[in-house]
Amino acid sequence: MQKILIIDDAKENIVVLSRLLKTQANIIFALNGEEGITSAQSNKPDLILLDISMPGLNGFEVLAQLKKAPETSDIPVIFITGIPDSDTDKRVATS
Repeated sequence: MQKILIIDDAKENIVVLSRLLKTQANIIFALNGEEGITSAQSNKPDLILLDISMPGLNGFEVLAQLKKAPETSDIPVIFITGIPDSDTDKRVATS
């Protein structure tokens, strides 16, 4: 079974996503960017669902570090967020 890593500081989001995906993949989670990078390196997930807005390292910073490291650079990442602002939309479009 495939592994999905969810990196999100909101536990509620992790619970919802885990319930939706638990029959499709093994779910791993991290509650902040630093923990997420470490988990991605050690667990080698098939997909990462990454929150944009987190304290400490935000999603853009986590993505940059994941793509810089050879062991995690090829893991697909999907941004998840509840932020409905156009500035964030512009940053996602140019990343």
